[in-house]
Amino acid sequence: MLEREIKVNTLYKHFKGTLHKVICIAKDSETLTEKVVYTHEDTGEIWVRDKEMFLSKVDKAKYPNIKQVYRFEEIE
Repeated sequence: MLEREIKVNTLYKHFKGTLHKVICIAKDSETLTEKVVYTHEDTGEIWVRDKEMFLSKVDKAKYPNIKQVYRFEEIE
């Protein structure tokens, strides 16, 4: 199985419909956990999320009507 990769300076759609642009991948200085740093395109706010969560699938038990497979999907 191929691992999904995050592309810097690329737009992604959140499963709830908002658009986000990845700024960079960072590491937490205490845990060394990789984080995704991204903008919220509507507000310009900068957000950070664990890379593992950014790449995760949508919880279909919680959101059964969502068609998108992954929490964030690259905009082609």
